[in-house]
Amino acid sequence: MRPMYKIAVMGDRDSIYGFSSVGLDIYPVDDPSLALRTVRNLTEGGYAIIYMTESLFSRMEQDLNEFNEQPLPAIIPIPGVTGNTGLGISRVKKSVEKAVGSDIIFGGE
Repeated sequence: MRPMYKIAVMGDRDSIYGFSSVGLDIYPVDDPSLALRTVRNLTEGGYAIIYMTESLFSRMEQDLNEFNEQPLPAIIPIPGVTGNTGLGISRVKKSVEKAVGSDIIFGGE
């Protein structure tokens, strides 16, 4: 039997509260040290995907490096209410380049 993975969303309350209406678990966190503990707890709790506002992600990017080599969870930065910083798309671009060896998304822009 396959395990049922869960999806969480972390960040400031204003940016994430709407995700609960589509069935995602929300974790309103602004403090990077509390967020790191929460990520560790979510990892142990069967979460496969953790969406995190770009604002929070950028303040703890170094701390999240420990999760880069693990297959789960995928920690994906998303825009918050303050707008899109481009961090999310930049991370996707780097991941694709790492996987396929070249920039197939933006053609080397």
